[in-house]
Amino acid sequence: MATLDDLKKRIASVKSTQKITKAMKMVAAAKLRRAQENAEKGRPYSEKMNNIILNLSSGISDKENAPKLLSGTGEEKIHLCIVLTSDRGLCGGFNTNIIKKAKVYFKKISDEEKTLKIITVGSKGYDQLKRVYRDSIVERISFKDSKTINYLDAEKVGKMIIENFEKKKFDVCTIFYNKFKNVITQIPQEQQIIPLKTSEIEENSSDDNYEFEPDEDEILSNLLPKNISTQIFKAMLENSASEQGSRMSAMDSATRNAGEMVDKLTIEYNRSRQAAITKELIEIISGAESL
Repeated sequence: MATLDDLKKRIASVKSTQKITKAMKMVAAAKLRRAQENAEKGRPYSEKMNNIILNLSSGISDKENAPKLLSGTGEEKIHLCIVLTSDRGLCGGFNTNIIKKAKVYFKKISDEEKTLKIITVGSKGYDQLKRVYRDSIVERISFKDSKTINYLDAEKVGKMIIENFEKKKFDVCTIFYNKFKNVITQIPQEQQIIPLKTSEIEENSSDDNYEFEPDEDEILSNLLPKNISTQIFKAMLENSASEQGSRMSAMDSATRNAGEMVDKLTIEYNRSRQAAITKELIEIISGAESL
């Protein structure tokens, strides 16, 4: 049984932890507002660019000579997966949900006996994947030193993807991230960015047609690389908002759990103290009667 001194120390320790989790919750709430605004502002731009590219692709007459970033290599043997996670922990199941989504895809690739290559963006993703998929991880990227999410970081990842594609190191590229819905809910996403899915092109083929100058091929050759960086940037913005929302929720739960633990320890302390006082009184009375 714990002594009174031990219980005092535990209560003080839990109270200190509670102060930390409460402060982290408030910081996450402040960061969440800005991150949510950025994510919501980034969605229309990335969606519109994607739709324009899909619209352009439907107007290409020579499908065989279409840009490879749009049509692909014609094979699906080597899959490159970009797993975007956070560089910091204490954010509930944020990273785990992304990894679970990615692992389902990895298993599918493995079952089909295709080659899997992984690039992790964020140290937490690498930490969770390295045990099983260490041999498949070709690059690990961390933006821990970046104070805010910015397009330049997304462009670095985009350029790396394009360089690998031009060197024919993969056929299909898919990104994994969390889409922010609200503080409690973040939805794991799987988005193929190279090549664009045929189903998406067909869905958007009925959209308004535009006249382009110069021709579609030339515009696509400039837009496609930018679109990849844009989609990566959108995923990073969504991840940022999801991370702060998940951290806020996790720290709120931790603060409440710490409060409940303090209450239980306080009751235990009072009972132990009462038992110690009762024991002393019994000893005093017993000693007095013996005299």
